[in-house]
Amino acid sequence: GDVVVLDVRPGAEFASGHIRGAVSIPIKELQARLGEIPDGADVVAYCRGPYCVYADDAVRIIRRRGYTAARLEDGYPEWARAGLPVRTAMQ
Repeated sequence: GDVVVLDVRPGAEFASGHIRGAVSIPIKELQARLGEIPDGADVVAYCRGPYCVYADDAVRIIRRRGYTAARLEDGYPEWARAGLPVRTAMQ
């Protein structure tokens, strides 16, 4: 409850599969939607993988607003391949 897992990929990618429990706020919408992140929450942002810059950009934006934020080292593809909890379009 104190950590928000934030998927900053485009909405269509989130819809096709994401980390279970993640919240979708695409990077292009993040500035306008920061109010949706609960006050005091720690944020962990992720995107397409270790070389995707969306999560890095998100962490910078979120930290500037006073939140504690970190980037998930890997992205959704690595998470899913590791057999960790996901939601897919078929679920």
